[in-house]
Amino acid sequence: MAARSLMHSVPALLAAGFAASTLLAASRPAPEPTFEGRAPTRAELMPSVEAAFLRESYAPGETARLVISNGARGIKLQVFHSGPERAVTRSNSTMNGVPVTPKVAIGSSNGRRVVGVTIGRWPSGLYFARLRADDGRVGFAPFVVRPRRLGEHRVAIVLPTLTWQAYNLRDEDGDGKGDSWYGDWKTKTVRLGRPYLSRGVPYNFRRYDLPFLHWLARKGKRVDVLAQSDLESAPSPRALAAAYDLIVFPGHHEYVTTREYDLVEGYRNLGGNLMFLSANNFFWQVVKHGNVMTKTKLWRDLGRPEAALIGVQYLANGKAPKKPWIVRRSRSGSWIFSGTGLREGSAFASGGVEIDRTSQASPSGVEVVAEVPDVFGPGMTAQMSYYETRAGAQVFAAGAFYFTRLIDLDPVVSRLVENLWAQFARN
Repeated sequence: MAARSLMHSVPALLAAGFAASTLLAASRPAPEPTFEGRAPTRAELMPSVEAAFLRESYAPGETARLVISNGARGIKLQVFHSGPERAVTRSNSTMNGVPVTPKVAIGSSNGRRVVGVTIGRWPSGLYFARLRADDGRVGFAPFVVRPRRLGEHRVAIVLPTLTWQAYNLRDEDGDGKGDSWYGDWKTKTVRLGRPYLSRGVPYNFRRYDLPFLHWLARKGKRVDVLAQSDLESAPSPRALAAAYDLIVFPGHHEYVTTREYDLVEGYRNLGGNLMFLSANNFFWQVVKHGNVMTKTKLWRDLGRPEAALIGVQYLANGKAPKKPWIVRRSRSGSWIFSGTGLREGSAFASGGVEIDRTSQASPSGVEVVAEVPDVFGPGMTAQMSYYETRAGAQVFAAGAFYFTRLIDLDPVVSRLVENLWAQFARN
């Protein structure tokens, strides 16, 4: 049967109850872990209403296009803001949030259906549509609400939307392998705008991204939240520098286009401050043509090692138990660890999974403020770093995964990030 495509306007369904404005809403690195040939997880096998937005982000007042790509009857749709909720998310196949629209019945899908969702006057952030069918199946479709203009707030948070799709192992061509290089290393392309597995939840969202969104909400941080496509659309590094005192990369920001790299590097060169709270960032160059992303080369193999920007660069990964960071002697440690009770030799939090460390490409004057020693064996040490430039830029990198996993629960991690925020953000 040919797939049916229908553009359906939700406001036509809303006349009975609420305003339409609320909805229509240098050395080679160690190899990365492969998912090729692994059995799907239980979460990934759960049946769902499969849906995704065509674009990574939308501005208030725009009509977002949500594509439902499988059959389902009696679908109800509701939009939520991810982060301010108090509910604890315990599953990798669930998203929780604060509702920003009522629940609306939108009828059925026969295999493909396009639904228009009007973005309300909501604060910039991560949102998602939840779709529930009559038979109990649920699907989630996340998207970013970007600011109307860059610089509505002086701090920008950039979510790793390209990495989310790189790790999306949805098998759309039916060959038994996920349609990503993580499903088959011979694959070099990924289609953007696909529904994520795990009922539409990005891979490891609960561990990598959600804790930081919770922390932002609890601390009342007013920020511009951007998808990678939003950062790429900035007209110039100077425009970014005029808009933001600080740009934060809280998640696994592994896949980066040349334009994004150029803009961020140029922003740093003009004195813009950067904060990297994960690891293995700015690792691969990717090229986008329409809705297809192609993986090309490591940035360090292109003569632009990530350590020259970040301060540290990817070293290794593994499944060894995570170990605590140990504070090291440094000039900047006095203010970075102020109020934490930590001093040289103190241990805090825990890191591992993927790790970074300084290299010959690191900027002169880079300081190692803490380390996770020998996390994967002798010499396999993660390094937390800080450096300044002559133009006045300040750059911090956590150096290992899961730094932010306890940020909303661990007062030491929270205070450390608050100290950096106060130093980097001038407002």
